[in-house]
Amino acid sequence: MGLTLSFQFFDLPLQHPFTISRYTVNIQKTVVVCISDEVHFGYGEATVNPYYHSTTERLTASLLKVKPIVDSVLEFHPSELWQQLSSIIPDDYFALCAVDIAYWDYYSRKHLQTLRSFWSKEDDVTPLTSYTIGIDSLEMMQQKIIEKPWPIYKIKLGTSNDLFIVESLRKITNAIFRIDANCAWSAQQTIDNAKILKELNVEFIEQPLKAEDVDGMKRVRKHAVLPVIADESCQREADVATCSEIFHGINIKLMKCGGITPALRMISKAKEQGLLLMAGCMTESTVGISGLCQIAPLLTYLDADGALLLKEDIATGVDFNFGQIVYSKDFGTGVKML
Repeated sequence: MGLTLSFQFFDLPLQHPFTISRYTVNIQKTVVVCISDEVHFGYGEATVNPYYHSTTERLTASLLKVKPIVDSVLEFHPSELWQQLSSIIPDDYFALCAVDIAYWDYYSRKHLQTLRSFWSKEDDVTPLTSYTIGIDSLEMMQQKIIEKPWPIYKIKLGTSNDLFIVESLRKITNAIFRIDANCAWSAQQTIDNAKILKELNVEFIEQPLKAEDVDGMKRVRKHAVLPVIADESCQREADVATCSEIFHGINIKLMKCGGITPALRMISKAKEQGLLLMAGCMTESTVGISGLCQIAPLLTYLDADGALLLKEDIATGVDFNFGQIVYSKDFGTGVKML
């Protein structure tokens, strides 16, 4: 029986407006890809994200381009399919990600396995996920923490009073803090801020400088007293080698690199370089998050809270208990559409 690729766009309303240093989102548009042989169904997701040139029009065009290839697949390994598709839509990594995860999900369900079992044991220890506090008024940032007790918070910064924000939030929780400046700081700011942030029980700083500021990051890596993790600087496989010289670790995002298949290769390369390993998410539904959490046993850190930020979800699958991943007992990623 042949395969069929289909896809549908959804609007995901957020619990609170989500602000980082670049923009604010109230409703996140996303696309869910389904690959099915009418017996087994696999699901993947990609979000609309103007910063990465991911639009509804571009996603639609890319998915329609690869549909004939997927529909003609008989029994490919997911890595083989990814190689084919990446030659057809070489620049649309978001669409590649959605199809790659959907096919991995389908493939593992067909083989009666959980997806993570292809590279880890079912009971392997996984890192706790952080919960993100977007930029807002100080009162609202504090309120978000009070509403959601959690062991680790990622604090989005990039304002004129960043240190005051962290100091104020520290007064209401003893949880671990991770800082994400989303390219908003200078090298000297980062070096100076790190000294104070370390005293405030901050674990690391994510992407403090603009991605192209290589010289600045070399200074930061040499002089900052906290580890620095690459995000915008590490989008594709080729970025791992460069980042190994100017960061202590990398944050892999499946949509940026094109899915689980390239993420596994990035993880292997990063481990060879001795880098700290993190995987992160977009503001996405449980479809994408359940795919992301399949690589969690291979990581040092995890930021998989995208679906927790939503007012309404569109699927069930992976859940969380005070940061700890609770995997579905189903095969594949465990996703079921609502």
